[in-house]
Amino acid sequence: MEQPKKTWNKEHLWPEGLDALKSIINTTGLEETTKWGGPTYTYNGKNVLAIGGFTNYFAIWFHKGVFLKDPAGVLINAQEGTTKSLRQWRFTNISQIDEKLLLQYINEAVEIEKAGLAVKPEPKQFAMPEILQKELDASPEMAAAFARFSPYKQKEFLEFIGSAKREETQKARLEKSKPMILEGRGLNDRYR
Repeated sequence: MEQPKKTWNKEHLWPEGLDALKSIINTTGLEETTKWGGPTYTYNGKNVLAIGGFTNYFAIWFHKGVFLKDPAGVLINAQEGTTKSLRQWRFTNISQIDEKLLLQYINEAVEIEKAGLAVKPEPKQFAMPEILQKELDASPEMAAAFARFSPYKQKEFLEFIGSAKREETQKARLEKSKPMILEGRGLNDRYR
């Protein structure tokens, strides 16, 4: 028998607080949808903010909160070092909700979305694995074939070979990759 799928119900904790946030947000004209198991509010189909209840607090988070001016100093990065753009405003009591200030933040978030501001993801950098470099140095034919790949396809090989922790695994991955490189087939071409 199939187990029922477990979902995180962001609304069963702090129902009064979430209702208070919803009533304020509903005055802004944002469209309410459900994403990631909780209420998410969009402008022209783009995520602007969401709300949810957690064990110790309820919160509103702004998807592009990094661009908000935050004059009250209430926004936090919930996962420092991981989260680039999202910022949370946490509450532990309904009395902490300042409707006028909250609407100021929401309206600014909508303007940020209208302006198209976004944090560009940083591309991952992969160094040339030593084992692959030795092979390319030893075989001009393979070096030429590798050079013909787009940077994207080269990166796939670098990541595939270089992400292995053990030298034996790197060698096995290199041996698997050699014929593909020489034939001009990208690592993931069969999936495209």
